[in-house]
Amino acid sequence: MSLIQPNQKYTYGDYLKWDNEQKWEIIDGTPYCMTPAPSTQHQKIVRELLIEFGTFLRGKKCQIFAVPFDVRLSYSEKDDEVNNVVQPDLSIICDKSKLDERGCKGAPDLVIEVLSPGSSAKRDKLSKYNLYQSYGVKEYWIVDPHHENVEVFLLVDDHFSIRDVYSREDTIEPQIFQGFEISLDQIF
Repeated sequence: MSLIQPNQKYTYGDYLKWDNEQKWEIIDGTPYCMTPAPSTQHQKIVRELLIEFGTFLRGKKCQIFAVPFDVRLSYSEKDDEVNNVVQPDLSIICDKSKLDERGCKGAPDLVIEVLSPGSSAKRDKLSKYNLYQSYGVKEYWIVDPHHENVEVFLLVDDHFSIRDVYSREDTIEPQIFQGFEISLDQIF
């Protein structure tokens, strides 16, 4: 991807032309390469959460999607005007009108990011936090494999409010799903 120029902004239209061998995200027009692949621990956590949510959601209107899965966050439908495309580790979408053959157009109901070492942790905790908040993601989880905890943020009056920080010994009940609990000792 040698065509990326410093200080240039990019759109989803540009993204669609890029080499598919590398994974990319664009936040406010700035591209971020997502390679190398995540750690084994990262993938284990994503797998366990996918199993837990997938089992609960079977036969329900909400659907769960794992990376790679493009989430386009924009108020425009035009590819050349969409300057935010992210690939959350897990996305739960309850409004099927947001789904198309290329992924999700609009905010998922729940987004889960599992931290990786390096710059992705800063991006998940700052850039993506602000992006998900501004586009109306109802619930955002940041999973920290190293510290074995999960920060849960809920959208209240257009701003994220921290619900709690959960550790390995805790059980989480996602706010958007009543009666569903995840035991974190199963995840970590």
